[in-house]
Amino acid sequence: MTLFLHRAQTHRGVRLHALAATPMRLWLWLTTAIVTKEWVACHRKHHAFADREGDPHSPVVEGLREIMLKGAFYYRTAVKQPGMLEKYGKGTPNDWLERHLLTRFSSMGIVLMLAIDVYLFGLFAGPAVWAVQMLWIPLWAAGVINGIGHALGYRNFEVKDESRNITPIAIWLGGEELHNNHHADPKSAKFKARWFELDIGWIYIRALKLIGLAKIEYARNYGSAAKRHDELAVTEA
Repeated sequence: MTLFLHRAQTHRGVRLHALAATPMRLWLWLTTAIVTKEWVACHRKHHAFADREGDPHSPVVEGLREIMLKGAFYYRTAVKQPGMLEKYGKGTPNDWLERHLLTRFSSMGIVLMLAIDVYLFGLFAGPAVWAVQMLWIPLWAAGVINGIGHALGYRNFEVKDESRNITPIAIWLGGEELHNNHHADPKSAKFKARWFELDIGWIYIRALKLIGLAKIEYARNYGSAAKRHDELAVTEA
């Protein structure tokens, strides 16, 4: 999610070769049922109205408990709004794969994933593995990042919203936990700003670039200023 949907499609900070992007798209189809255009539109609107009326999933507006428990519901509601996809979902893939499989049969991927899990892990363990896969994104992305990431944590940058960094408790989220850094410069493919922060997604991008499967369009150079407390507006929540 962090590489394809977020950094590549939504903010255009990195361009992924088809050999890298296609497996990511298929994996998202199998494990989330997310339609690229819908996710991109929702996230772009989030940045346009961050933590004020119009934000599709702000804990400041709706309450932290609401977003933590119903983040996926708010996402589904937002993408059904008239004109939402046309205004905020521009530039997303419209190739054969998207038209004839990923969007047209968006819900079939998770059904196929269930069958795969049952085949690999058995009739009892398979559905349990599948349940974890299905809950992962709604819990961590829709709940933790969109919820806690705008309520608890520390700030490197004084931005107009309430975004927070929640590292190191969520380093398994591929760098998405560096939410305040991201909101300070959304187009940057690099989220890491200080020496102790770990952006796993950025490591993946650099590795893909090394083998010719990614082109970095923009990555913020935080420089030495990012390492000095006196030059950062750091606030503790």
